[in-house]
Amino acid sequence: MATELYRFVGTVAVCAFVMQARGEYRDLTAQWSFNFGTISDSSPALGPDGTIYFGAFDGKFWALNSTGSKKWVFRAGSEIKSSPAVASDGTVYFGCRDRKFYAVAADGRKKWEFKTGGWVDSSPALGTNGAVYFGSWDKNFYAFNPDGSKKWQFQTAGEIVSSPAIGGDGRIYFGSGDKKFYALDIEGNRKWDYETGGAIISSPAINGDECLYFTSVDGYLYVLNFDGKLRWRLRTGGIGESSPVIAEDGTIYVGVNSGIWAITPDGKQKWSRPTEEPVEASPIALSDKSVCLVSRTGGLGDVDAENVLKWGHYCYGYGYATPAVSPAGMLYLSEKAGLYSAIPVGASLAKSPWPKFRGNARNTGNISDHWR
Repeated sequence: MATELYRFVGTVAVCAFVMQARGEYRDLTAQWSFNFGTISDSSPALGPDGTIYFGAFDGKFWALNSTGSKKWVFRAGSEIKSSPAVASDGTVYFGCRDRKFYAVAADGRKKWEFKTGGWVDSSPALGTNGAVYFGSWDKNFYAFNPDGSKKWQFQTAGEIVSSPAIGGDGRIYFGSGDKKFYALDIEGNRKWDYETGGAIISSPAINGDECLYFTSVDGYLYVLNFDGKLRWRLRTGGIGESSPVIAEDGTIYVGVNSGIWAITPDGKQKWSRPTEEPVEASPIALSDKSVCLVSRTGGLGDVDAENVLKWGHYCYGYGYATPAVSPAGMLYLSEKAGLYSAIPVGASLAKSPWPKFRGNARNTGNISDHWR
């Protein structure tokens, strides 16, 4: 454990152990672990009843009870990287690398599926009108009705792995491999696009009715107004998938290559914290004003607003997906050796516009659901 903790905290490991000796640092252990037999890059969603939903790389989609027991398992045709979204009626939506998009009922029955022309790694967003939105490696962005009928599709010039976000007026935002960030209305009409210097593989965060945050592999964090005009951009050098999140005080957190940055609302770096391995997952802003992060090697840690390490947990060398956090302060994530674990962290999601990847515990990607 000591060696791996050093790996997570990087250059400030000695400080972390001093804190531990003073009783200020906590080394957290799992309350329970469920063996699902493989690995998962799918960021879990939580149902209103506490059910934990996630996909796995063996093509199985799991529903676990909050006590750690199996509720049901649904078998898709290939690896599942897409993160699920839970609708208000309990339907769970997700994409799969069998090139299909699935709608599964709360009891595990398939409601419908749709075959695209490529992998569906993009995670769905759910409109307040019931519409379901997602992108595909086939370069198309899709909109479906809850009954499985297609509303429309919009073609871009690049693969779409970015997961969409929905603003308060219903407008849909996402990035593409064609280096552009798009804004579409609910009928699928392009309102505007903004061109960056590289592919956009991360997902946007919506800061209420203020602005949008997203990154590009050109190494910049971008902030746009809702009319598509640039407010500011910050050179981070980041080229990964980690998506920005927003804390209660407006601080923006984002994984940048092998570390995390804290950025002020006006675009200045507050601090950075290195990790030994790349950060693929997005940070999580918590209600105690701290931020949680997991690195690729499985170092899970939490730092306060001043970049002081509060607690840590080792995930057995695996950390690719953003964990979920329940209102009771339980964190759920995939670990190596086929384990899915519950870690008591003692804090819930921050009451900010966008505290985690997909915006909220149900992963709806909709700003209207930001506290639900």
